[in-house]
Amino acid sequence: MALEPFDIRIDDARLELLDERLRGIVWADDLDAGGDEWRYGVSGRYLRELVAYWLDTYDWRAHEAAMNRWPQVRGVIDGVTLHALHERGSGPDPLPLILTHGWPWTFWDFARMIEPLAHPERFGGDPADSFDVVVPSLPGSVFSSPGRSGTGWQATAGLWVQLMHELGYERFGAHGGDSGAFVTAQLAHEFADHVVGAHLTFPALIGADLTAITRADFAPDEVDFYDLQDVTPRNSTHFLTHIFEPQTLTWAMQDSPVGLAAWMLQRRRAWSDCDGDVERRFSKDELITSFALYWLTGTFGGSVRYYADSFGVPWAPAHDRRPTLQAPTGFAVFPHELVHVPRTLAAAESNLVHWTRMDRGGHFAPAEEPELLVEDLRTFFRPLRGPNARKVGP
Repeated sequence: MALEPFDIRIDDARLELLDERLRGIVWADDLDAGGDEWRYGVSGRYLRELVAYWLDTYDWRAHEAAMNRWPQVRGVIDGVTLHALHERGSGPDPLPLILTHGWPWTFWDFARMIEPLAHPERFGGDPADSFDVVVPSLPGSVFSSPGRSGTGWQATAGLWVQLMHELGYERFGAHGGDSGAFVTAQLAHEFADHVVGAHLTFPALIGADLTAITRADFAPDEVDFYDLQDVTPRNSTHFLTHIFEPQTLTWAMQDSPVGLAAWMLQRRRAWSDCDGDVERRFSKDELITSFALYWLTGTFGGSVRYYADSFGVPWAPAHDRRPTLQAPTGFAVFPHELVHVPRTLAAAESNLVHWTRMDRGGHFAPAEEPELLVEDLRTFFRPLRGPNARKVGP
């Protein structure tokens, strides 16, 4: 089926049900946390404050209208329903660029990057840096649901090539963070002929053993980023559950929007550069919109099953050429990302042409530091543009 124009429109009945569930929440007792209200997970005080705002102040229709400001498409490709925002750039020769989110992100985490990337002249930039911006929803997430079982990041890379073909692009740039970084890395590995360049904020060096990295592997001028990592199990409590019991978790989270919000909120706070104050990085409206997108579309289950389909199976290389990531590759390294790798390893595993150390920002770079990321994307892709950028093949 061809892609068709798509507008977001949540039924009134679904919004009314959400309101009923929020008002009917049966609150759990707070455990004695000895003065640290986040010690055992999400703070009851803050969660109650957030739900009260959700009920009395938050306006879904206003955010829905903001999303619908941008043209979107939806259709079935290779048996998978896919949704994507698609904004054509206004420069003389916009470069197609696909931006891939992770979890618990959505496509809307790129909201503040769309216009600067597509229309740099509106922000004092050079029109020659413009992109045709494509922001899909991962299979199983939000408006790309339902996704078929087995569609993880390896399969998603192939779907993105088909999606871009349907949009009229045979060669394009790619960027991603979190799971989206793995999709982007797979594009750089398996579909390098289609990829002008691959830009990552998470070190998805597919095929490399990141667990073997030690502090001694880092150069003196980068070991400070290694020390910033939070390697405690607290930052990976979701991982095994999502891989081995996504459906068990789904029964609870899809039934309770407050439970879903708590599960995702913990990750927003723990993985961002917020020093424990989540609203230093995300407003209440931004947080709630992310939670609401998953609950209103009934896709929490699909989004966490993506872990099982992605990380519960071994990676199967498409070829044995070196480096593994064949397309020109760039990294924007944010200090409070969950994992850091030495630049020497990135250079060994990828066709490394660009490496930027940022002085602030965490795991949700597009939402935390959109200006920094936009500028880094412009810088990375600038030398990769030109008459050969659209040709498929060496």
